[in-house]
Amino acid sequence: MQLTAVAQLLVGEIANGADVHDVIIDRAYAADLLSDVLALTEERTTLITGTISPQVIKVADILNVIAIIFVRGKRPSAELIEYARCLGIPLVFTEKTMFETCGLLYARGVKPCKNRPVCQLR
Repeated sequence: MQLTAVAQLLVGEIANGADVHDVIIDRAYAADLLSDVLALTEERTTLITGTISPQVIKVADILNVIAIIFVRGKRPSAELIEYARCLGIPLVFTEKTMFETCGLLYARGVKPCKNRPVCQLR
């Protein structure tokens, strides 16, 4: 699903991406805890979050996230939006909840990313 179609579906707004027509969203991971994102998601996915701290952009960069969807009307600062633009990470802003966002995307064929295995204590 193209990022522009995702933004339309979510009644959202795309920030900082002139080349967003080429961005295809085919899998996603939703979390507000960045430790979960680092531990449980894989590279080249879309991050759905309500967390707007500077670490979100850094984690997205580390994992080569292809786009970030900010839910619940959350917007990071202008500096963070610019930082994401410099890294080539498009951002989408929606008023929808995380639950609604995930449901709408899943219904349109966006799959959950495969969770990385977590080490088990013995």
